[in-house]
Amino acid sequence: MAAKQKRKLEDLSMDEFLLTALDSAGEDDSEDETKKQNGLDKKTSAAFETDDKKGKASQHKEQLSRLKNKDPEFYKFLQANDQTLLNFDDTDSSEDEDEKKYHKLPSKLEADDSDDEDDDDEGGAEGSKASKKSKKGVEIIKVTDKMVEEWKDAMKKEPTPRLFREVTQAFKAAVATTKGEGGAQCRYKVADSSVFNSLVIFCIRDVYVALQRMLNLKPEKDQKKLVLPSSSPKWQKNQVDIKMYLSGVVQLLSCLTEATVISAVLRHANQLAPYYLCLPKQCRHLVKQLMKQWSTGEETSRVLAFLALNKICRHKQDTYLNPILKQMYISYVQNCKFTSPNVLPMINFMQRTLTEMYSLDTQATYQHAFIYIRQLAIHLRNAMTMKKKETYQSVYNWQYIHCLSLWCRVLSTLHPSDVLQPLIYPLCQVIIGTVKLVPTSRYYPLRMHCCKALTLLSGSTNTFVPVLPFILEIVQQVDFNKKPARMSKKPINFAVILKLSKVNLMEKAYKDGLIDQLYDLILEYFHTQATSIGFPEIALPTAIQLKAFLKECKVANYCKPVRQLLEKVQENSSYITARRQKAAFGVADATAVTAWEKQMKEEGTPLTKYYTQWKKLRVKEIQLEISGKDRMEDLELPEIKRKKTEEKKVEDKKGFSDSDSDAEEDDGKLKIRGKKDRRGSDDDDDDDLQGLYDMSDDDEGGDSDDDEELATTAPEPLTAAALIKLAEGDEDVVEDLQLSDDD
Repeated sequence: MAAKQKRKLEDLSMDEFLLTALDSAGEDDSEDETKKQNGLDKKTSAAFETDDKKGKASQHKEQLSRLKNKDPEFYKFLQANDQTLLNFDDTDSSEDEDEKKYHKLPSKLEADDSDDEDDDDEGGAEGSKASKKSKKGVEIIKVTDKMVEEWKDAMKKEPTPRLFREVTQAFKAAVATTKGEGGAQCRYKVADSSVFNSLVIFCIRDVYVALQRMLNLKPEKDQKKLVLPSSSPKWQKNQVDIKMYLSGVVQLLSCLTEATVISAVLRHANQLAPYYLCLPKQCRHLVKQLMKQWSTGEETSRVLAFLALNKICRHKQDTYLNPILKQMYISYVQNCKFTSPNVLPMINFMQRTLTEMYSLDTQATYQHAFIYIRQLAIHLRNAMTMKKKETYQSVYNWQYIHCLSLWCRVLSTLHPSDVLQPLIYPLCQVIIGTVKLVPTSRYYPLRMHCCKALTLLSGSTNTFVPVLPFILEIVQQVDFNKKPARMSKKPINFAVILKLSKVNLMEKAYKDGLIDQLYDLILEYFHTQATSIGFPEIALPTAIQLKAFLKECKVANYCKPVRQLLEKVQENSSYITARRQKAAFGVADATAVTAWEKQMKEEGTPLTKYYTQWKKLRVKEIQLEISGKDRMEDLELPEIKRKKTEEKKVEDKKGFSDSDSDAEEDDGKLKIRGKKDRRGSDDDDDDDLQGLYDMSDDDEGGDSDDDEELATTAPEPLTAAALIKLAEGDEDVVEDLQLSDDD
């Protein structure tokens, strides 16, 4: 090429040479410039790419560093639970973003069968190893009784991580069958019910002890301190398997229906509570199932679920106490919508256990109590201002009343608390406003429930609450001398009703039950004030009103308990008066008064001694009422047999013609019933006892039944003598029973 160029140059003229030289120089310059530009472009593009990569990563790091100052609590949470998010490479994030933008074919094709249950914030590397091992063992192994026995023996001898992994995977396969899943994703398969039972029993009995031995966890001498398994050096190695097992226990608990099996699993979950506390996700799932069992389960299941919830809240209050208290209160309100003798013990249990949970932290309790008492006050204010049926019903229902009694119990149980002391007055005002909202006789049961709550609050917090005026108002409003218009076999259970029907107000059982309730309420309140130095002054208005009642009332059965109550109150008043006359201090000396009342409480007064004896008998009666048994069943009353009426029926039947014998027999029955109504009293009348009415609000049901009965027994054409006899009676059975037309 050089020779050719030389020859050419020799042949060229001067002008041609100059032209070729200029062209070659321009080409070289352009080539050099293009090369330089290409090099610069490559360098700048590479620099920009690295700047972009480093820019995104550095920006993210700067955001996390700013997060440390803005939200230190969340930054600590990330340090404790996800350190990989904070300590990351500058190049990793950009590469991940580029991979997300562009799809690249992998160098080796692999199948990814990672389990959803193993995906969490921790243990990612161990989860990938476990998934690789599961890929190798493609064949599904069927679990047999022999395998379970071998696992059991090996677990008792020396538990190892490999053995625990096998048991965990078998347990996972067993639990998967409860939801209809075939367990295809698991290494093992449980097809037989006997194998399922033996495997679950083995896990419930032996796994906890094996875990403690495998992690070398020793219980501390102080049982209040909980040893967390995460403190063991072997925790990280076995964390994935433990996580899988705990998830299986929660899933099993959600699928069970048999009460005994649920109780066994709940005991096991209570043992594993320290392990759940180390794994937040599994702990949240467990709390959800425990809440379900506490609110809807059987009696034993409720107790065990409460123990587990209490254990979790005691050891991690900051994380779980507030959400658990909120959910428990909502479940309590939902379960209080209807109250019956069967449901009442469950409501009392929920009330007491919820009070126990509130006792863990008074600061959190104040916040919850303030919000919910304020909600109750808002409902009451709306009912007082709007005065509509809907707003009245928002207050006069079981949920509202049970919420009032719950907060009274909470404040009375946690009484020596400066934090909760300010809530006593607003709660009392809400209860008193509830009593005054609709002060009619039909809502006497609701008033009694409110008075019981106020009495409990007053006695436990040493706060004077004027409860007696609301009780004595019932004595003034009800006319106990008026004869009842109806008779009733069953007594009215005031513990499970809020409102009385118009038929109930006419029954004899209403006044009988009212006297018993008034006796109980007055005695309960005076017992709380029995050791007070001002008891004679507190009891004086009540004694005056009870004396006035005894003068006006003519019914011996009602006067007897009231007279007995008055005697006990006067006896206690005279005892307190005699003791305080010997006192050497003045009324203004509060410390001396407190010491004197404390001494009286230790020694006891006549009223407190009587109250302890009465309470034992009264508790037995209440248990009979709650269980649904009637008081009259225990009395063994003799049956009333009237031979005279039978003879009279036969004589009357002889007066009718033989052709109309059937109709005349019915007529005879009707005549004798009418005559008996004219002669006999309400207590001696069996026919009236058969036509009683139930305690429901339907007032016309009983009358329609009696009318149908009389219509079916009505005679066909009668003789003149029979018609005259029928016309003599001014009061007939039909007229006597038609007393509910006002409804």
